[in-house]
Amino acid sequence: MKKLATFIITALSAFSLSAFAALNTEQNLAKEKGLILYNQLKITSALPYLEEASKAGDQDSQYYLGESLRKRNRYMTTAAQKWYEAAATQGNLYAMIQLGRSGNDLCVEMKNCPVSEVKPTDWLLKASLLAEPKAQQGDSEAMYLMYEATLDRNWLEKSAESGNSTAQFWMAISTRQGEGFVLPWKRKESVAHWFKASAEGGNPRAMMEYAAYLHESGGDLEVARRWIKTAAERGYESGVTSYGAYLAHTPERFGFELDLVKGYAITSLLKELDEGGSMQSYVEEVLPEIAEKMTPTQILDAEKFADQWKKSHPPLSFFPDKLGR
Repeated sequence: MKKLATFIITALSAFSLSAFAALNTEQNLAKEKGLILYNQLKITSALPYLEEASKAGDQDSQYYLGESLRKRNRYMTTAAQKWYEAAATQGNLYAMIQLGRSGNDLCVEMKNCPVSEVKPTDWLLKASLLAEPKAQQGDSEAMYLMYEATLDRNWLEKSAESGNSTAQFWMAISTRQGEGFVLPWKRKESVAHWFKASAEGGNPRAMMEYAAYLHESGGDLEVARRWIKTAAERGYESGVTSYGAYLAHTPERFGFELDLVKGYAITSLLKELDEGGSMQSYVEEVLPEIAEKMTPTQILDAEKFADQWKKSHPPLSFFPDKLGR
């Protein structure tokens, strides 16, 4: 217990100072590049960039490097644990929670989990001890992390009610799955409420879910179209895919006005996601279908529009959960 208390005091100091490693320009660019690639599910490509910033002591990069290594191997490896622990000793609660979850990792069944001086349950306890004071003070992110560390749904609800868009998204998902006490005839309404709140908080995944709800429930399609467009403008892969397809009427949904130039241009942006699942086969199928309806001049205009879009919008992203499973 004395060892645990010592760790907590040290970690609390680090947590209050955040990441104490100052990156130089080159290291900061490497971090940014690594995070872009990570969010595009280009895990292997992201590794050298995240490693450069991690070796410089940046705790966010250390955490995402741990995530990348774990996801690439699909279980907790020695290398992944090393970087999670590096981030955790700087007070990174996300890293502590992932280390805490390693007690249920695939490596347990494989009987090859990395050796650690700290038990998974102790990592979760440490995360809780650090997060709870901030949560009690009204910090909505800390409330959400308390939920992740304890699986107490009350914390999820408190975080959502305090405006955390991630918690609001998962409140919608869990409510849709039948969790929580909600009157049966009020459940869909509750799901929509939380998706809408999360969308308004900037969560592009919730934007697409809320747009789908409006479409399915016969709601305001103008509002639905606006959320799809906003999700695309944020760079969310699903938003870009849907916005491009619906503008080009491949298929026609949500009542978007036909715009072949924009539809082709936005769909062509997806070529960049060449490591993110089956995206290339989708692009190779849909782009020619749109091009058949276009003139050569329109295709040139679309290429110019796509170039302008890339310069004025965030990079494409799948927006994976920060606390990935």
